[in-house]
Amino acid sequence: MPLIALGLNHQTTPLALREKVALDAARLPEALTELQALAGVEEAALLSTCNRTEIYAQVADGTEPRIASWLARYHGIEPDALTGYLYHHHDTEAVRHLFRVATGLDSLVLGEPQILGQVKEAWQAARDAKSLRTSLDRLFQQTFSVAKRVRTDTRIGAHPVSVAFAAVRLARQAFADLDRACVMLIGAGDTIELAARHLADAHVQRLLVANRTLEHAQTLASRHGGVALPLSEVERHLPEADIVISATASREPILRKDAVRAALKLRKNRPMFMLDLAVPRDIAADVAELADVYLYTVDDLEHAIEENKASRREAAQQAEAIIDLQVEHYLSWWQAQGRQDALRRLRTTGLATRDEALARARSELANGEAPEHVLERLAHQLTNKLLHAPSAALRRAALDGDSELLRAAERLYEDADDSEPAP
Repeated sequence: MPLIALGLNHQTTPLALREKVALDAARLPEALTELQALAGVEEAALLSTCNRTEIYAQVADGTEPRIASWLARYHGIEPDALTGYLYHHHDTEAVRHLFRVATGLDSLVLGEPQILGQVKEAWQAARDAKSLRTSLDRLFQQTFSVAKRVRTDTRIGAHPVSVAFAAVRLARQAFADLDRACVMLIGAGDTIELAARHLADAHVQRLLVANRTLEHAQTLASRHGGVALPLSEVERHLPEADIVISATASREPILRKDAVRAALKLRKNRPMFMLDLAVPRDIAADVAELADVYLYTVDDLEHAIEENKASRREAAQQAEAIIDLQVEHYLSWWQAQGRQDALRRLRTTGLATRDEALARARSELANGEAPEHVLERLAHQLTNKLLHAPSAALRRAALDGDSELLRAAERLYEDADDSEPAP
């Protein structure tokens, strides 16, 4: 069964479509259950971040169109809407793609470290949903090992570059003196945590942290000298914010045009710099229509971080060499598993045939038949049953001119006289 990676990301797909197929953690178990129930899907994992939604799976041939249709159907969009955006990787390239994703080589910010944690969360969710088996589980575990080695052996993570860092740097460009700015952070996940850390390092004058769960906001605010707010207080405190950075898992916008317009009026039209790092968006797209608002999304950051990409390209080349080697290692193991599966099936069939013949012989002995007759019949029946399938296959091969199978059979038995029987 082939391994596949199917998905869309910031390189292939606009934000408006990415946010429609984004999955938050709460929906992953249901999605994985549905995905694994599709005919032909042996095992599967789902990775969904602000920049990508990807499915990794081991499937029967011809299953990919079914998975693509499911992805569109699950999110309530027309299948044609994904045409031209989905990428498909198979076997070697699927393995390479996951390694590159986890090491940050496929990220908006080259080498960013957050993605590895998100890949680990996707793996754990698939394990919890029991949608992983040996091949895919082994692939993810080797992925973590590869990512660790890349971090250790290259300078891919030498500089504090991430989407959060790029966002703060962009904010610094808008407000040269962050030590005189009030910043409102909405959310309390990894991206907001990193943004808070960079803002604290920049000695921002005032930091407001709003989150749906006040306790989480308080924890983050206390670490960085900020003030915690419940999400319900965001609009009331919005006029105080010179800079707003938002990254939550909300399915609906948190800030709408009317609320921002009201805040600007109270600010006497002093400009407001807003960075929406969430997918789906936290800040309604039409907020950008307001005068004195400078609204940026994750897609806009790609232009702001081009310099950082250049500084990491040499390290990325070293990382690619490590990945090439590790892809070979995984594929060697995976191919060996396939060969062992065939051997296991052969032994299972042989043992079942033996047990059936032995049970019949014992029954005949119990009925008083002569032992020598029972033994002769046992040997005859066992030999016939064990040789029937391979003999029939070799006869067909001879008739069809399948020289490859005939040569394989010759090699299989050429050293049989000198071989020790398997235990």
